[in-house]
Amino acid sequence: MNFCSACGNPVIQRIPEGDSRPRYVCPACHTIHYQNPNIVAGVLPTWGSQVLLCRRAIEPRRGFWTLPAGFMENGETLEQAARRETVEEACARVGSTALYQLFDLPHINQVHVFFRAELTDLDFAVGTESLEVRLFEEHEIPWEALAFRTVTRTLECYYRDRIGQQFPLGHEYLPPMQVSSST
Repeated sequence: MNFCSACGNPVIQRIPEGDSRPRYVCPACHTIHYQNPNIVAGVLPTWGSQVLLCRRAIEPRRGFWTLPAGFMENGETLEQAARRETVEEACARVGSTALYQLFDLPHINQVHVFFRAELTDLDFAVGTESLEVRLFEEHEIPWEALAFRTVTRTLECYYRDRIGQQFPLGHEYLPPMQVSSST
């Protein structure tokens, strides 16, 4: 951040009185600019034993498969954001939802939240952010072509939990990926 969104003057970074973290502060109008994590909300849509996945038409990870999900907008609940993203990416509608997986990703300032839900019908299609949308049986999941670790972990948990038909709320911290060096 370079300029104050309230008055347009240059900002500085300092710890405001009564705070413990550096913040962008405008020395002219004294506005403190807080930066908070983004929330990604999505759905694990199922139809019987199949899961609906979308192949991304946008970066990051264009061409890779994902669950319908995206950034929560102001004025939405988590569930509303997840349902909206499912419509936008897969033109799909789901019935009742159940909060299922929560991932903390502080290294990218994000929190990812996924709901489980059954599709209401098979009337789904490619949305504006997708190249392809289709249902997969477990053995068909393109594991090596999944876009994000949170999607992989959500699917792994789902297939594990589906065996006993118990779907507890999962909560995980995912640290940054370690890049291995080859010598």
